[in-house]
Amino acid sequence: MTVALNGTAINGSSRTKEELLSTISASRLGSWLSCRLKFYFRYLAGIPKKPSPAMRVGTIVHAVLQQWNLARWRKAPLQDDMVKTVFDQAWANAEKEEAVNWQGEEEDTKTGALNLIEAYLKQTPIPVDERPEGVEVSVEKDLSKHGLPKLVGIIDLVRQGGKIVDFKTTGRTPDSEMVLHTTELQTTTYSMLYREATDREESGVELHHLVRLKTPKIIVTEAGQATPRQHDKLLRLIGSYVHGVEMEDFTPAPGLQCAGCEFFNECRRH
Repeated sequence: MTVALNGTAINGSSRTKEELLSTISASRLGSWLSCRLKFYFRYLAGIPKKPSPAMRVGTIVHAVLQQWNLARWRKAPLQDDMVKTVFDQAWANAEKEEAVNWQGEEEDTKTGALNLIEAYLKQTPIPVDERPEGVEVSVEKDLSKHGLPKLVGIIDLVRQGGKIVDFKTTGRTPDSEMVLHTTELQTTTYSMLYREATDREESGVELHHLVRLKTPKIIVTEAGQATPRQHDKLLRLIGSYVHGVEMEDFTPAPGLQCAGCEFFNECRRH
């Protein structure tokens, strides 16, 4: 059981201010920067929300690609029928853990998700016989010398030569410049964590977007190595996060992004 800021138990998924100041991840920092009130609803109030169909597809894609990469690491690549088996099991497990409100569209969505994965495996720039350096690697970096929380994260895949890969699903074709801008926080975090774990620089970051279209397609964006300026910027952003959480500044940031926010109703009532 966890407690709210005032010490009262409110929700099993909520966190204390102390917990939020002990570690920081790219996803949590990104949530803070997008809207502090949304951050409050998600991490402190712990308001539960069911996953959307798009979120479920993303979860399944990551689960299947994780197994595909682990199989390559074991030098026993998955064959076509094995991919389908892994997919069906991952889908069943996810639904058992937390069912989605499909409104009669589960089978179509499931078929589309499998087609998306199959399209990726046909179009991927990663050779099937290339053994990964790491798969779903949990990494962390102590930032206490900067007076900051521990930085933590999970890297989807590290290719030979220190190339970091992150998998993403999307419903529209991404623009490369916008991708580089909106993912800088994440790619810089991966860079900092990779260097801490290996004591060497990454050779770059690849963002593999699996685009959910009638005819699925794969878009790969190269982010390159993170620069010292980007590392410094990340530290400053984390510092801003620490100050805001300590001050309990959960100011909302209304804008176009509100249309897709899962906490829209809570925000309106707030």
